[in-house]
Amino acid sequence: MSNILHILNGDSALSGFNETGLDGDVLVWREVLSEGPLQENILSGSFWSARSKWITKTFKETPEVYQHKVIDELGKLNSTYTEINLWFEFDLHCQVNLLGVLQMLTQKTDMSAPAIYLICLADCVQFDNARGLGELNGEQFEELYDARERLNEWEFELATEAWQLYVEGDAAELEKWLNENSFWGGVPLLKPALQAHLKRLETNAAGLSYIEQRLLDIYNSGAKTRSAIFIAFWDLEKIYGMGDTEIDIYLNRLKEKRLIEL
Repeated sequence: MSNILHILNGDSALSGFNETGLDGDVLVWREVLSEGPLQENILSGSFWSARSKWITKTFKETPEVYQHKVIDELGKLNSTYTEINLWFEFDLHCQVNLLGVLQMLTQKTDMSAPAIYLICLADCVQFDNARGLGELNGEQFEELYDARERLNEWEFELATEAWQLYVEGDAAELEKWLNENSFWGGVPLLKPALQAHLKRLETNAAGLSYIEQRLLDIYNSGAKTRSAIFIAFWDLEKIYGMGDTEIDIYLNRLKEKRLIEL
């Protein structure tokens, strides 16, 4: 077993990563903690059974597949590593998953033992045309690796506070916390992502969330197919990092409210 672990957010980054000469075991994080039910204690059995129920129902998946692709994969965190590299993007989807990973690491490991590094595409300006890690080749992955930042106790404490606020879902408390924190250390991308989430927590006069309203506007401006809506939404709202299956959750709500026909 290697002493190094790389945690990749999603399978899309795997092919580029596999082209690198980087040593270490790989754990693919396949959860979408930015959607669905959450509890503060991410290590509890009830946390993962609630996630499994929600994912299998929402994405028409079987519990066996969830067990294999998510739970079994997370078992790698039970091994002892001297170095852990977290490959996560700037968007809300990635940043909330990152908070979940940091929570697990905080609770599972003696934090003074492994060196934990964060690696993000935003650290490399020369790749500014790439939408995500999935678009990079092995050489570019290695460049990012060289620009990685080590996280310390400060970032872990900040992440724990952010996780608690995210799980509670109280817009006023989250806004207050975001305004009070002026220093973000090695996790500067957390703030814009959580500001985007704050917009999601509020509903407008029509009873729609920010994302529902954005999708309705896109639909009303002439995008009448799911694929056309996806493309327009990705273009306008990169910060959310939502895949088509997540956008579908919101489109289905609009359909139930009879505001769109697809």
